Amino acid sequence: MKTREIAVSLPHQVLPGADWADCFEVRVARPGLNAETAARLAFEQMPKWVDRLMALRNLVVWPFGLKGDPDGAAAGMARVGMFPVISNDPGEIVLGFDDRHLDFRIVVQTAAWGDHETSVRLMTLVRRHNLLGRVYLAAIMPFHKLIVASTLSRVSAQIAD
Repeated sequence: MKTREIAVSLPHQVLPGADWADCFEVRVARPGLNAETAARLAFEQMPKWVDRLMALRNLVVWPFGLKGDPDGAAAGMARVGMFPVISNDPGEIVLGFDDRHLDFRIVVQTAAWGDHETSVRLMTLVRRHNLLGRVYLAAIMPFHKLIVASTLSRVSAQIAD
């Protein structure tokens, strides 16, 4: 299924004060798919190239004192992939954490689409705190869009299998 971009209105209740957001949607041939299952399909098995990008990111941000260790960032919390779970309802799961340079949330939403499909939306919300947050977001943006597209295509492909 084709991924499409959805407009996001700010402010958003999931991350008040967010100053950047995007949202993408795909429709999958699986009625009744809940948000947690969609998030697990998206984030539990990331491609190797994403793992390598994240390892590089962690090396680059370490000198700036930013969170590079998902285990440390999510200590004692439930996780989906490397992301801590902030809230979880059948139609929406919120993942993310706060850091010195920015706070981010990933919102995975599911909704019935007709009798035979489910709409899966992946929204990213960011609240930048300082110049480092702005520079960081600008630097990762090309990779972010590739990762989101890959993530949603994996959800769709795993449903089709």
